[in-house]
This record gives sequence, C-alpha cells and structure tokens, in this order.
Amino acid sequence: MNMLRKTMSAVAMSAAMLAPVVVSTNVFAATAASEQQATTNLVKQLNGVSSLTANFEQTTKVTAGSKTPQKKGLSAQHMNQTFKGVMKVARPGKFYWETTTPAKQTIVTSGKLVWIYDPDLQQAIRQNLDEQVANTPALLLSGNTSEIMKTYRITQPNKDKTYYTLYPKQSDGAFQSLTISFGANKAPSLMILEDSLGQTTYVRFNNVKVNPTMPASIFNFTPPKGTDIIDQ
Repeated sequence: MNMLRKTMSAVAMSAAMLAPVVVSTNVFAATAASEQQATTNLVKQLNGVSSLTANFEQTTKVTAGSKTPQKKGLSAQHMNQTFKGVMKVARPGKFYWETTTPAKQTIVTSGKLVWIYDPDLQQAIRQNLDEQVANTPALLLSGNTSEIMKTYRITQPNKDKTYYTLYPKQSDGAFQSLTISFGANKAPSLMILEDSLGQTTYVRFNNVKVNPTMPASIFNFTPPKGTDIIDQ
C-alpha cells in the first residue's frame, strides 16, 4: 500500500502541475516542429489558463512487452484499477488533488510546501516544493522557455497539432515520457505517463472548468488533530 500511495503521489504531482492538458495518441506522418518551437508553442498553450478544476480517473497498466517485475511498482491487484477524485489548479504553482476512491489521499500546495495526506493512516508528509520541481513537470508553469529547454526535451510530432511528448533530461524523474495535448478550449481530457518500471498511467479528466474563480483557502492545508506529521 505504501508503494501504491507513493506512485499515486508522483502521478498526482505530475498531472496537477501540468494541467491544462489533453492527450492524443494518434500520431500521423507529419512535419514535426523543432525542439525550440515545440517548447515555445507549449509555453504559449500553458499561458492560456490561469486556473482549472476537473474530476479525474487514473489507471495504471504494465507496458506491453515489459519484463520488469511488477512487485517493484504497483502490485497486481492495483493494476487496471481506477482511482477517482478531484483536481484544482491555480497558477503559479498552486494545486489540490484529492483521490476519493478506492483509496483516499489528498495532495495540496500553496506554492511553497507540499502536503501529502493519508486519512486512513492518519499521516501527513510535508515537503518543500522546490525540492520536487526538478523531478516533476511543475517547471512548465513558470513559462521560462530556457529553463524548460534545460530540463526537458520537448517534441511536437505534428507542428499543426497541439499535442506534445516530453522527455526529462535527468534519469531520476518520476516518468520517462509524458504525452500531453490541448483541445480548442484548452480543457484537459487525458494525460499519459510512462515510467521506468514498464508501467503506463492514464489520467482522464472530465467535468472540466477553465479559469474558474477559486478562494485561496483551497490550497491551504491544516493537518487534522492527531495526524502524524513527517517532514521530508
């Protein structure tokens, strides 16, 4: 269960900090954009949204042909199981990600500290956000093209289509590749992450609202009385 919660946390951080996204897995023969242009285009897309809310459904599967022992990632009973919850994002760097079923977990940050709260364990992990930025897509929210280029290799397989595949330049990140795409209304639909364990995670979004007004208090977390707080 601890491995499951850690995997859910990594995916949540990636998904929430990358929103808004929509993924298309249909890649046709087309002229690809240069890496510089792809990065510029992606930053432009991200700059179009200041806040977002959505419901999500998350499923993890073993990548076809993978021989990686499953015990190193999610256990067999959690493969193909769908986790559901709510996501709320406000730029820069604020997000709220709550998994409601079948396992409960809440991840919240106001831009400085990240809280990962497990009510079933009565446990809350507290981390500095800056320690996570290098290993997650959070950097995309900054809109700093040079920094994004330094951290990720960003491709745009079809320069006429607004979908992108990102490859971290450091091998110690939470994923090996992340495919994202934008719809006409910039609302998220699907995000696909592939990790080093031969697992692919699909995060589907629905009931999406772009640029809603949200109180800042949503992103402030106070551990309930009796919660065991762990600093990392």
